Amino acid sequence: MDMQSIDKLQAALRDELYVADRGLATAIFLALKLQRPLFLEGEAGVGKTEVAKVLAGLLETELIRLQCYEGLDVNQAVYEWNYTRQMLHIRLLEARGERATEAELFGREFLLSRPLLQAIERTEKKPPVLLIDEVDRSDEEFEAFLLEVLSDFQITIPEIGTIQAARPPVAVLTSNRTREVHDALKRRCLYFWIDYPSFDKELAIVQAKVPDAPAALARQVTAFIQELRQADLYKVPGVAETLDWTAALVALDQQALELSIVEDTLGVILKYQDDVSRIKGETARQILNRVKAGV
Repeated sequence: MDMQSIDKLQAALRDELYVADRGLATAIFLALKLQRPLFLEGEAGVGKTEVAKVLAGLLETELIRLQCYEGLDVNQAVYEWNYTRQMLHIRLLEARGERATEAELFGREFLLSRPLLQAIERTEKKPPVLLIDEVDRSDEEFEAFLLEVLSDFQITIPEIGTIQAARPPVAVLTSNRTREVHDALKRRCLYFWIDYPSFDKELAIVQAKVPDAPAALARQVTAFIQELRQADLYKVPGVAETLDWTAALVALDQQALELSIVEDTLGVILKYQDDVSRIKGETARQILNRVKAGV
């Protein structure tokens, strides 16, 4: 991938069907050039995770994903020992009248690498893209451990020693801001907030991702979603829902929005019954009328 300028990176992202504004393209460019982790924050469905996926494609390298959740610990994120294989090894040696030593049982052949260790081990030829997704869902204890890993890209395993990356992986962290991530972790990274897109940008995303959508339908869907984001909803739809809805309407052979089809497919874009009930009926009719008058 040509990374000689922000403009070329922005064009390369667009070729991969990812529409990035200048600010985001600049943040990605600097993260690659400076070999710094990139911390992307924003509401769910605005395209944070997709950045890592697209980068892996552009760099022609492996994507290693760590999905964070409450209770995530070292065993799931970094490494654990293959106890089943260790037990089989012990029994095999016992059958031979031999005894296993600690050094034998805790060698690399019995080590199961999890995403963070995989990202550090697989950097000799071409550094992978390490996606640490929804870091805000993890516990503060794990966040502190992650801070140490991102500082030097090395992991110490007591039985083996320290394993360090030959070159830093391309690290992308995402957060939906369900809680505030500690400043110390953010300071290790380049930071960018991805907001809901403007009408023009979202329309460009729809046209790139769902090229089969009729032009009128794409504009109406985008305008309808933009209007919905102004409503008092428990969870407003993101770009992912815009794309899902457009694809669903194309699958239903729709050329334009009609009230009946909007109400029938609200579950594609709204994920809570209270939100569906709030929009269905007169509110949907009013939004659709404004959309048709505006586009």
